[in-house]
Amino acid sequence: MNWINKLINKSQEKSTNTQAKAKDIPDNLWLKCPNCLTLLFKKDLEKNNQVCTNCDYHFFLPVEKRLESLFDEGKYIKIDLPKGLEDPLKFKDKEKYIDKIKVYRQKTGYNDAFIAGYGKINGNFVVVGVMNFAFIGGSMGSAVGEGFLFAVEFAINKAAPFVVVSSSGGARMQEGMVSLMQMAKTTVAVEMLAEKKLPYIVVLTNPTTGGVTASFAMLGDIHIAESGATIGFAGARVIEQTIRKKLPDGFQTAEYLLEHGMVDLVVKRSELKATLGNVIDILVNKVKVA
Repeated sequence: MNWINKLINKSQEKSTNTQAKAKDIPDNLWLKCPNCLTLLFKKDLEKNNQVCTNCDYHFFLPVEKRLESLFDEGKYIKIDLPKGLEDPLKFKDKEKYIDKIKVYRQKTGYNDAFIAGYGKINGNFVVVGVMNFAFIGGSMGSAVGEGFLFAVEFAINKAAPFVVVSSSGGARMQEGMVSLMQMAKTTVAVEMLAEKKLPYIVVLTNPTTGGVTASFAMLGDIHIAESGATIGFAGARVIEQTIRKKLPDGFQTAEYLLEHGMVDLVVKRSELKATLGNVIDILVNKVKVA
């Protein structure tokens, strides 16, 4: 073998080894921020509670991580919620609604788009309900309404404040009128808390829209919104087409709603637990504000 062949063989071996190493590297280690387009290392993003380290853009936070981030030491008791109606209209378009539910149950590991936990925030016992946007866009159907009511009744039995973290595309169209009835059901549940003089605090996250906004998400004693969250009833494009006017910059963002008196506080995710703890202390223990 002459020296030219040796060089070619070494080059081929190096190329093969490089390709093999490249295949061993996972392709999901990085994520591009949709706001500032910075390439983010996923582990760094997870350490920062799914918030961009460059521009503070708030990514979607899985429900289990949300509960852990709010409760003291991340510890809580999961509340077993009723299932609600499986498929009240026997709905079918491209696929059966009941089959779609089964797929999302397998994908998320949850029965539906609402879960709840019981534990302490800043030393005070609290019930926290969380909308799961990963389950059919956090849409509100029978199971969500039943779960919300059950969690409220649990809070009343424990004489505990009730906190709900909203993230939803609105009512679930596959359940038709049944889904719209949940707006009334959840509103009645909020009234039950008011009658018992128990605090009801709403945390608005991205996005909170439709029938959820038009019911329990805007009935809190205190409304806290995460930075940059989109909050509204109809989409901005639909509103513009209806009123035939250009909407203001930042319309339906948490900051815009704060400026116009629709929410009480806008906080970063890193400050949410401390803020909730202080608010609950003031409402439950009558702590005086300095």
